[in-house]
Amino acid sequence: MSFTGTVVRYETRDHRAYITLNRPERLNAITMEMAQEIEAAVKAANADDDVRVIIVQGEGRAFCAGYDLKIYAESGEAHQGAVWDPIKDFAGMKANTDHFFSLWRSAKPTIAKVRGYAVAGGSDIALSCDLVVMEDDAKIGYMPARIWGCPTTAMWVYRLGAEKAKRMLLTGDTISGTQAKEWGLVIDAVPAAELDAEVERLADRMAGVPINQLVMQKMMINQAYDNMGLQSTQNMAILFDGITRHSPEGRWFVDFAQEHGYGAAVQWRDAGKFIPDGGGAVPSVDEIDAMRAELEAKDGGR
Repeated sequence: MSFTGTVVRYETRDHRAYITLNRPERLNAITMEMAQEIEAAVKAANADDDVRVIIVQGEGRAFCAGYDLKIYAESGEAHQGAVWDPIKDFAGMKANTDHFFSLWRSAKPTIAKVRGYAVAGGSDIALSCDLVVMEDDAKIGYMPARIWGCPTTAMWVYRLGAEKAKRMLLTGDTISGTQAKEWGLVIDAVPAAELDAEVERLADRMAGVPINQLVMQKMMINQAYDNMGLQSTQNMAILFDGITRHSPEGRWFVDFAQEHGYGAAVQWRDAGKFIPDGGGAVPSVDEIDAMRAELEAKDGGR
């Protein structure tokens, strides 16, 4: 089984399949097409008897910066309008979640190689892999927990436990690869120059194991998570994700993005600025300019 994608590149060599998210000009931001192509690539790798390990990576300087908010927030495409159809919303987001989770359900082991950022929906993709190796200064987190999102794979709690998952999702903060390793969220964090070699060493070690052994060990471990209610937790997370995008605050965020651009909306969200309960007036231009100046001063002008 072969696969040729438009926004996902697929290659095989040395008993590995490489799935590369390929929208570097948008920091590999997620589109529906990308979600679909991830699953298609996973199916191709599982159908190839020569492949024993799957490596997922991002082209360019980031693994994945989440859903493309220029499409889904600024244009309002992810917002249904005055009347929300929860079943329609659930069906669409469940499909995307299942596409991501093909990495977890894959019979063959999957490794996420994270450069730069694995944030928002990008963290869903990374945490759907069996193992995650990060650059030590790369960032991972789910900032839409502040507004307009709930992580639909629900993997934060299964990987971190309740307290640390709450620390991440009640703040929307990001953490470095080093801290993610210390917390047990990822298997390793290494300097950027060592990332490729470290992932290849890990893949080498796995590739020497017979496919039957790899598949059975993975199935046994995944079954324990299924027994803990993983699927029902995901169903609730997917529904809650739709609610967050259609709540009064979610509508406020979309209005803000449509008036001032998705970049300003994301800056306001991530700066920790107050978001009116029940919606409210969109901040003034002066408030937005002040916020940007504050962020630039905090980030050294980046």
